[in-house]
Amino acid sequence: MLRLFYFYNMPIQHLVLFDGFHRNNLLPIVATRAVADIRIGILTIREKWECLLSLPVHILTADYLRAKYAQPPVGHTTFINATVLPQQDWLDAVMDMPADSVLKSGDTVVAVNTTAVIKTLAQLQDIAAQLPVLMLKADSQQINYPWDIFRLNGVEIKQDIRRMKLTPNGEVLSATNQLLGTEIYVADGVQCECAVLNAQHGPIYLGKDSEVMEGCTVRGPFALGEHSSLKMQAKIYGDTTIGPHCKVGGEVSNSVIIGYSNKGHDGFLGNAVVGEWCNLGADTNNSNLKNNYGKIKAWNYPAKDYINTNLQFCGLIMGDFAKSSINTMFNTGTVVGVAANVFEGGFPPKFIPDFSWGLNETFQLEKAFEVAERMMERRGVLLSDIDRGVLHHIFTETEIFRK
Repeated sequence: MLRLFYFYNMPIQHLVLFDGFHRNNLLPIVATRAVADIRIGILTIREKWECLLSLPVHILTADYLRAKYAQPPVGHTTFINATVLPQQDWLDAVMDMPADSVLKSGDTVVAVNTTAVIKTLAQLQDIAAQLPVLMLKADSQQINYPWDIFRLNGVEIKQDIRRMKLTPNGEVLSATNQLLGTEIYVADGVQCECAVLNAQHGPIYLGKDSEVMEGCTVRGPFALGEHSSLKMQAKIYGDTTIGPHCKVGGEVSNSVIIGYSNKGHDGFLGNAVVGEWCNLGADTNNSNLKNNYGKIKAWNYPAKDYINTNLQFCGLIMGDFAKSSINTMFNTGTVVGVAANVFEGGFPPKFIPDFSWGLNETFQLEKAFEVAERMMERRGVLLSDIDRGVLHHIFTETEIFRK
């Protein structure tokens, strides 16, 4: 029996989030995940859609990542571009699309409604090029490059508060804390003592079983994921998200740590995106502003070169499983690839290829597996054969960047 879900009185048989046709501009963040699993705000993009529509969502991603996800269903399907963040004012246009049509915003394909059998991104792109086009009249927010994640993060924290239909409840916190503003949202099991939480400039969200240790100073918008902790006297500025199962200390500003990563000691992280299973050694710092106050360039994988971010503030982009040693200094707009290990004195290059060991050696795959296994076991997570296959693919594909 076919189960139909309804939204705006329109039956939806299948809803699939696809990576967009320029997903590689988001490397190294999407090297190990579908675009829909990027965390921006409180939720991942997939979670935003599930929260908004109360629908199960499927994923269509790069071929080498498909084993991580259930196969998208076959049949009449609405494909939505995961790089375009969900907004209420254009959902009507998506849900009212006629069968076998494409919805665009400028040159960007926002959605494809098709009865064709689609199993790959390439097939979807071919089909989209043949279908009649409708133009989206409402504005859309899109993450085209990794730095768009931190750039739009503050707005998305506020949007996710609304999507999750949360009610402020800062009064449940201990009287040892100093609370400013009313938009403080506290999930079950939160521990927070002797902290300053300033929600006058945006909401503060503390996830389930998270901890804010003594002496922390936090300014919203801010989101702390479940089972994560702020170490003592951490200083957290607005537009920052710390995903689940993280430990973070020192000074952090306008950054997104996707999850399962540690920055446990002093040091500055600003205008940054850090993946999962990363570790920043004590006193790791990144610059986020050039001495001449100019626009910052950052490495782009498809271009195989540095491109202009058009941002005055841009710090660090770090892929999954990457690590830095103590006292590491990252320059403005540094991109660190998956499983790269950064050490040695002075400023490293602004692009550190995936699986680098220091500046001149390769972190061999079997060694990378061993380290990943040890780190993940500490969180009760196993490195699966699928994970190994993904890392092997990345290791091979990025060999051209390692000298």
